[in-house]
Amino acid sequence: MNASDLREILQYVPRFREKIFVVAVDGEIAASPNFSNILLDLAVLRSLSIRIVLVHGASHQIQIAAKKVGIEPSNTDGTGITDKATLEVSMDAAVRLTHEILEGLATVDLRAAYANAIVAHPAGILGGVDRRHTGRIERVDVKFLRTLLDEGIIPVIPPLGVDGEGHTYRVNSDHAAAEVAEALHATKVIYLSAETRLPGGGVLPRQLAIADAEEFCKRRVGSAGTNLYSKLEYGAKACRQGVSRIHLLDGHADEALLDEVFSNEGVGAMIYSNEYQQIRRIFKKDVRTMMALIRQSMESEELMRRRRTDILERMQDYWALVIDGKLTGCVALHVYPEEECGELACLYVHKDHANEGHGIRLMAFIENLAREKGLKRLFALSTQAYNYLQIKGGFHEVEPRMLPAARLRKYESGGRQSKVLMRELN
Repeated sequence: MNASDLREILQYVPRFREKIFVVAVDGEIAASPNFSNILLDLAVLRSLSIRIVLVHGASHQIQIAAKKVGIEPSNTDGTGITDKATLEVSMDAAVRLTHEILEGLATVDLRAAYANAIVAHPAGILGGVDRRHTGRIERVDVKFLRTLLDEGIIPVIPPLGVDGEGHTYRVNSDHAAAEVAEALHATKVIYLSAETRLPGGGVLPRQLAIADAEEFCKRRVGSAGTNLYSKLEYGAKACRQGVSRIHLLDGHADEALLDEVFSNEGVGAMIYSNEYQQIRRIFKKDVRTMMALIRQSMESEELMRRRRTDILERMQDYWALVIDGKLTGCVALHVYPEEECGELACLYVHKDHANEGHGIRLMAFIENLAREKGLKRLFALSTQAYNYLQIKGGFHEVEPRMLPAARLRKYESGGRQSKVLMRELN
């Protein structure tokens, strides 16, 4: 981890302190070699005073257990028909997995407890078919979960529900995670999935509004991608009920959990319930607003003067920071492919959003974009913000001769005498 990585993480710590994250782990992921890394990631979150509720699936374990006893399970994901034999296998497999997870959490010095917090009733007869021992989640025992959380204990919730008569029902873990998050007013649900691609090999967009997630579910054909669509469906419903962010991650990928939580771009797909703070390409209609945004900084010579036509000619280089639908900041990446370097330019955030970390976020975005383009260095020219670029962006001052030839000619003819700052992209 380098200094810029640490700075990026630290900007999130005040925002997430004492917030509740519901982490939902597929049974296949809990059985994977990467699960030990996930446990370490959970320990990092807890060290930052983030409250964790862990909900796990057990479909993978149920299939293995059913094969051992020689039965064909009637359903493994808690959405179809659960016959008596399948329920018994499910209970054994789920509770065993819960215990294994508790053991794993103990190895990373985390206190955890089995939480029988899902109150369920029979799903009943749907479409003329009796779902038998499949459950319908009625409510979540919030008081019990909050008692554990207040004591610094991670509740571990299996995909089982119990009614007031002591009957157990199989429930879907994706649904359970969403219901728990809604009941606890959680900030996030993070699904660590065994399945991350759409049928045909397609991938989800990085950011989905609720309506986008619901539209994906409507376009679903057949049973392919069931695991992923389940998370989209219940994630969208949780957003509708007030959970602000749902993250869908590849549970097999090392450090995916931390990379998603503590980075601007993330590594998975995210469903959001409100206007997301996003960085996007500028459109032609944005240019006038952008010119008004940076006009004062150009007049004070903090930013290099640009005309509207200058931006239009290189519009593909410019990116907008949009908060609540309003263009609030901007940045540009001008690429010099022969020298394998790029210029971070036109970095600006409106004063109403100063000191909120958006400048760091824009710099990190450009840094990631430059890496994606295969660039080895970033440079920036500044007359007034060079200290900021050095302290927050990891740049260091160099001689102007280090600039690409084309940029050096422009520098020498401009007369601004900007400081030249550079940073290597490892």
